[in-house]
Amino acid sequence: MPEKDGVGMELEPNEENQPLKIYLDVCCLNRPFDDWAQERIRLEADSIVSIMERIRIGKWQLIESEAIAVELQKMSNLEKKERILELLELATVAQKIDDNINLRAQQLESLGFGLYDAFHLACAEAALADVFLSTDDRLLKNALRHRDSLKVEVHNPVVWFITVLQSE
Repeated sequence: MPEKDGVGMELEPNEENQPLKIYLDVCCLNRPFDDWAQERIRLEADSIVSIMERIRIGKWQLIESEAIAVELQKMSNLEKKERILELLELATVAQKIDDNINLRAQQLESLGFGLYDAFHLACAEAALADVFLSTDDRLLKNALRHRDSLKVEVHNPVVWFITVLQSE
């Protein structure tokens, strides 16, 4: 069984000894292309770049989803959208939205998650993600409040990545 730290984060490959499956929400996918002048943005972006490098070399797997595609369609910054789509080319798992995901998203909305966040979480759960990463403070606080109702670990990429580095 994977080792866990004091707050329940998986620190090693999942139980099947497969690469970790990581779901990055659209906030995370955007972060490397945001203005790095702010310290928090720089820390989160740098963590995501490091995570993406591990995905690129095959150490971890990236999950893409129909929920991500729908949210990206609404983006007006076409340059940033293209760069995010390039990142998503590294995905080895693609999760479609089906009736079960629709139902689960409705359940998550009833817990106070926004529409897109609920669909992202439902897709991550259906894809059996080991971790769902977000830079959205409201989502992170709500996920912490409802962690017993979620079927996926939810973390900020900086905190999660530091924990992973400490376990290596």
